[in-house]
Amino acid sequence: MRRRIGLLTLVVKDYDEAIAFYVEKLGFELREDSALSADKRWVVISPANDAQTAILLARAAGLRQERAIGEQSGGRVFLFLETDDFWRDFATFSEKGVHFLESPRVEPYGVVAVFEDLYGNRWDLIERKAATG
Repeated sequence: MRRRIGLLTLVVKDYDEAIAFYVEKLGFELREDSALSADKRWVVISPANDAQTAILLARAAGLRQERAIGEQSGGRVFLFLETDDFWRDFATFSEKGVHFLESPRVEPYGVVAVFEDLYGNRWDLIERKAATG
């Protein structure tokens, strides 16, 4: 049996401001933006066309969901953006105003730094160290 996680949902305040952040600042690709009703859209983004997992940006509906914006993981790192060149992406994101919560650090598993998205969700930008046999 073959399985994978295709989409995960990220609750956002506004579709367009979320698209702008992820596409313009993080370089994500907008895979789909379809109207489902007058006020609901199906918005899918991913770091690259060949990424197996994508993010569904879902505008909060109701007070409970609004409270979850930026707090979906209770203040822990929520998502992990893996890269093949940490320093390139760190410099690009920094130049575009992405807020890093710490300086880059070298760990046994690779180079990493925590940043926040436009709502305060925490992400790891990480370049994993090559596995050794």
